Amino acid sequence: MNASFICFLSSTQTNKKMQDQHLLDNVFYPYNFQFKIGTIHNDFVAKDATGITKSFVKQKIFKLKEHVEVFSDESRTELLYNIRANKWLDFNTTYSFTTANGDNIGRLARKGWRSLWKASYELYDQNDQQDLVIREKNAWVKVADGLLSEIPIAGLFTGYLFNPSYTVSRPDGTLVATFSKRPSFFGRQFSLTQDAPFETGEEQRIHLGLMMMALLERRRG
Repeated sequence: MNASFICFLSSTQTNKKMQDQHLLDNVFYPYNFQFKIGTIHNDFVAKDATGITKSFVKQKIFKLKEHVEVFSDESRTELLYNIRANKWLDFNTTYSFTTANGDNIGRLARKGWRSLWKASYELYDQNDQQDLVIREKNAWVKVADGLLSEIPIAGLFTGYLFNPSYTVSRPDGTLVATFSKRPSFFGRQFSLTQDAPFETGEEQRIHLGLMMMALLERRRG
C-alpha cells in the first residue's frame, strides 16, 4: 500500500470523524435554540453558553414528508445532517438522522396519540436500539398555554408565563439532560442543560432529536 493511498484514507477518516462530531466539539451548556422571527420558514439557530453558533436548523417547507437540514452556521455552506420523516402527517412518525454523506446515526420516534396529551419520544441509536427517552414534565402547562392564547391581549403573555420542560433519560431512569422553553414575549427560545456525563453517541442524538422535537412542539404552542 503506497504512502499516498494511506494518506488519503487517513484524511477521509479524519474528515468523517470531524463531521460526525461537529455538534459535539466544544459545546458549553446550556445549549440554546432560538427561533427566527418574521419568516415563513421554520428555522432556528443553536448557540452554546459562549454565544457561538454551533448549528443552523432549517425545515424545508411544502414537503409532504418533513425534511430538516442541519448546517454548521447561518451561511448554509456546510451541511452536517439531514432529519427525514418516514411518513406524512402521522402520530407514529419516525425521524431518521443521517450525516451529509448518508450514514445512519439513529432516529427519533414519536409515541403516537399519547404525545397529544403529554409529549413522549424515544431515541434509537444507529443499530436501532433504544437508548434514550424524552418526556414532557407537566402536560398542564401546555393546556394552560393553549387556553390563555385564545384570550385577547392575555394571549400575548403566554410565551412568557407558560414554559414547558422535558427530561431526557436512559431506560434505567438516569436523567441525562433537561430541555426547557425559556420565557419570551417574541419568538420561541429553548435551552438544553446537561445533568449527567454523556455516553458514546448520546450527545449527538440528543441534539438532533431535540432539534426535531422543538420544531414539532413549537406548533403546539
